[in-house]
Amino acid sequence: MNMMSATECLLEMCDEHFELEDYQSGVPRWCTGCGDNAILAAVQRLCRDEALLPEKTVFVSGIGCSSRFPHYMKTYGFHGIHGRALPVAEGVKMARPDLTVFVNTGDGDCTSIGAAHWIHAIRYNMNLTVFLHDNQIYGLTKKQASPTSPIGTKSNTTPRGSYLEALNPLTVTLGVQNVSFVAQAVDWIPEVLFDIVKAAYHHKGLSFVRIVQRCPEWLPTALDPWMHDPNRVQLLSHENGLQISDGMSRIYKNQLQHDPSNIDRAREIASGRDNIPVGILYRNTSVPCYEDLRLSDKLRTPELTRTGLNAELDKYTVWPQPAEQKAGK
Repeated sequence: MNMMSATECLLEMCDEHFELEDYQSGVPRWCTGCGDNAILAAVQRLCRDEALLPEKTVFVSGIGCSSRFPHYMKTYGFHGIHGRALPVAEGVKMARPDLTVFVNTGDGDCTSIGAAHWIHAIRYNMNLTVFLHDNQIYGLTKKQASPTSPIGTKSNTTPRGSYLEALNPLTVTLGVQNVSFVAQAVDWIPEVLFDIVKAAYHHKGLSFVRIVQRCPEWLPTALDPWMHDPNRVQLLSHENGLQISDGMSRIYKNQLQHDPSNIDRAREIASGRDNIPVGILYRNTSVPCYEDLRLSDKLRTPELTRTGLNAELDKYTVWPQPAEQKAGK
């Protein structure tokens, strides 16, 4: 048995210890009161508590207010194009299964232009942690209705009010084959938000977390009925789910014991209209991950990556002609 020296132990402890500042990059430019700020704080706390190596952590996003997330994380990041965050993240995970990969996407980015990628990402169940920042409006492009905008929402594209019922990301996700983890959080309960973010990170498979968040610029009062009335938020607790603290229980008394292994009950809860269910709706650890089925735990080595890149680049290389060929012309 190999024994580490005291010096080696101290060096390893230093390497494994991080502060919040180690994950903070730049000053967020979101509006004051935007729920994205709370989500960023929860995720940075997770990275610190789990001592995630910045060089082994990747944040992928598409387009929208929420998609500026990688800019504010001192890790690797990929700010992609509209609706394509999930296939990019899947490619990263397939090529480098040893990396921790997070996805930040908005209600328009995910459930509109990216809807097909969203459905198939759930089906593939790759080991990704996906946060859907749902403020029920297109914020970055200045107040257009999104698929999750409630019926009657007045916006630049629906000046007389939206005509359709809002799409429910929870029920849609729970209806896809191979779904393995679905949860819902709200940005104004930071303690529970962090607990859900942590549970999602520890799940092996695709963790889908819808986070209901405020948009103070375009829908400043839309969530007031739920924010100001704790009884309209229903906390889901269970020995195999979230454990609600005494402090939270004194404020949020509307609680439900829900076994997250029961998908039929999860669908019922997700379909409710009056209360916002907050907690883990469904978790199934037996669903296989696509990258495990395809890679069989074989890590792509640097040499294999280099060979593959060179082979692709060689297709477009213009090689210099030998002198005798030039003379023949």
